[in-house]
Amino acid sequence: MKVHRDLNHIPAFKNAVITIGSFDGVHLGHKRILRKITQLAADIGGESVAITFDPHPRLVVYPQANDLQLITTTEEKIRLMADTGIDHLVVVPFTIEFSQLNPDEYIEKFIVRHFKPAYIVIGYDHRFGSNRQGDINYLKWHGKASGYDVIEISRQEVDDIGISSTRIRLALAACDIPKANKLLGHHYSITGRVVPGDRIGNQLGFPTANLQLDSPHKLIPPDGIYACLVCHDHQHYRGMLYIGKRPSIRDGGNKVIEVNIFDFNQQIYGDLLRVELIEHLRKDMTFPSLEALKIQLNKDRETTREVFEYRSRQAEEVAVLPEKPFSASVVLLNFNGLKHLREFLPRVLETLPPEVPLVVADNGSTDKSVAFLQQHYPDIRLIELGHNYGFAKGYNLALHHLDDDCYVLLNSDIEPSENWLSPLLEAMQDNPRLAACQPKIKSLKNPALFEYAGAAGGWIDVLGYPFCRGRIFDHCEADEGQYEDTTEIFWASGAAMCVRGSLFQEVGGFDPDYFAHSEEIDLCWRLKRAGYRIEVVPNSVVYHLGGGTLNYQSPFKTYLNFRNSLYSLVKNEAFFRLIWILPLRLVLDGVAGLLFLSQGKWPHIKAIIDAHWTFFPRLPKLWQQRQVLRAKIRQIRQNEAPNLSTGRYSRSIVWDYYVRGRKQFSQLTTKKAQQTQAYEKA
Repeated sequence: MKVHRDLNHIPAFKNAVITIGSFDGVHLGHKRILRKITQLAADIGGESVAITFDPHPRLVVYPQANDLQLITTTEEKIRLMADTGIDHLVVVPFTIEFSQLNPDEYIEKFIVRHFKPAYIVIGYDHRFGSNRQGDINYLKWHGKASGYDVIEISRQEVDDIGISSTRIRLALAACDIPKANKLLGHHYSITGRVVPGDRIGNQLGFPTANLQLDSPHKLIPPDGIYACLVCHDHQHYRGMLYIGKRPSIRDGGNKVIEVNIFDFNQQIYGDLLRVELIEHLRKDMTFPSLEALKIQLNKDRETTREVFEYRSRQAEEVAVLPEKPFSASVVLLNFNGLKHLREFLPRVLETLPPEVPLVVADNGSTDKSVAFLQQHYPDIRLIELGHNYGFAKGYNLALHHLDDDCYVLLNSDIEPSENWLSPLLEAMQDNPRLAACQPKIKSLKNPALFEYAGAAGGWIDVLGYPFCRGRIFDHCEADEGQYEDTTEIFWASGAAMCVRGSLFQEVGGFDPDYFAHSEEIDLCWRLKRAGYRIEVVPNSVVYHLGGGTLNYQSPFKTYLNFRNSLYSLVKNEAFFRLIWILPLRLVLDGVAGLLFLSQGKWPHIKAIIDAHWTFFPRLPKLWQQRQVLRAKIRQIRQNEAPNLSTGRYSRSIVWDYYVRGRKQFSQLTTKKAQQTQAYEKA
């Protein structure tokens, strides 16, 4: 992360995705916003930029107010934000002159001139400009002329951030340090420079480093003794912190902050120390003599050691999200789908519970879809993307507008059955290891059959060719109740997919280079590499028209399927498998071309050739993506071992289908064929 403090010397940002705020505490709520701008910047090939102010605006606008208590000073904020993955932090000097900019000047002279943003991610209640006259609607209105889009942070998320900050302050005031740390997602810290003291600690056998803070507005917890970690010169030491007026010493009553560092013997006057609070041990006390004080300090030291030993045994996780109600949104991506909106939207709305909203994201339609929605369904949340970004990037951009526990992605040509949504959401709530799931997908044209796009759950074979329980290549089985079990699969269909929101964002979302087709396989593969499960929930049933966006027989679809399948292999498969799978895939793709030749499908042959001509020059970039994704997967990994065995067919589906004549999934389920060996980490 690069830090900039002078607006006149900041670089020319590329496709900047910006957010603005005080970020006091840089707690879990703030980190969700910062992850959002980081991922959005990655999706558009831009840079993520967080903007904050120093000093805090309240100190300038209300200079007489003396009640401001900051969870983090500016320097502490910079350190914490460096760990969030954003590209740039701009610390704007907040002055009287800056505070007097009117809303137009704030947008034109501050935001547009210095940042030229592609996106501004901001809270619904954000106010700016002199007397806080500007609001988010004014910002959106200016965006049309200034070339940026505004992504609104929902009321719930903004409220969560405010509540979290309040709860952190209340927890610190109550000396509940573990609770404050959980809400923060990191240890609450106090940073100061070591200054000379009166060396009474040395006389007692407890030498202390006396801290001088650089901000009078730093929030200091109540007086007492605290178990703490002390960071000096990038090394951590255990210790105990004292905050108080030393009533047993009677030296004038000035409050001091001093820390006794265990197993430490260095001269550090003038050095900077960061003290991270772990637990409150006791309130400040008055002792009748220094000897009595020394006895108590020995007890405090033993208690501190016990705290750390207990924490080591329990391996406590600090970064625990505060509890909140489970939330979900059904998101429908539309491009020139007016016909489907007219036909399917009423049924979708009819089947949704009141607490689950429907969101329509429009990919720059030119067929009056938007006007139809605005006229007939004004209560539906409409996200206008302004351009046809395809399925993958379109959904990525749309989901940046939302902050739900689960996103339910639904094709515009889906007709859901009654109560289709509840089993999916219940499965996601009941199993934290479940990253994504799908319903049973049947054909709308022939309801007795499974539908091509997902059927009863997706599998892939040893060479990376996808197929489904109930559909192998173009052969769709009749649904005779043979796949009624909720079971683990390899990939869930993008036609009707329920995916955990945080994991979708943290693992990188869909790959926008795919445009459409196979992006859900790539996403699920990454999630399984991180140790999560993908399931089919047959209690939920939907009916799919199929080919509503791109006909199944389209040469362009053939191109995307062959190209994207190769992309997924390179990004996800273990290296020692790739060295033999890729050459074999080239041969089999050539065989597929011969099959199209026998059928006289010349455009499809060209599509396969074009797919390979696109794939090979892109290999270096794919390999680079592979390394980036591996780092993302490590950050969210649940287990050391990936979860790749279930849903992976250990043979070639091409061979079994075309040579051995096995056209139904049930014919593949011999013990030897279906029990695949555990795949090593990719």
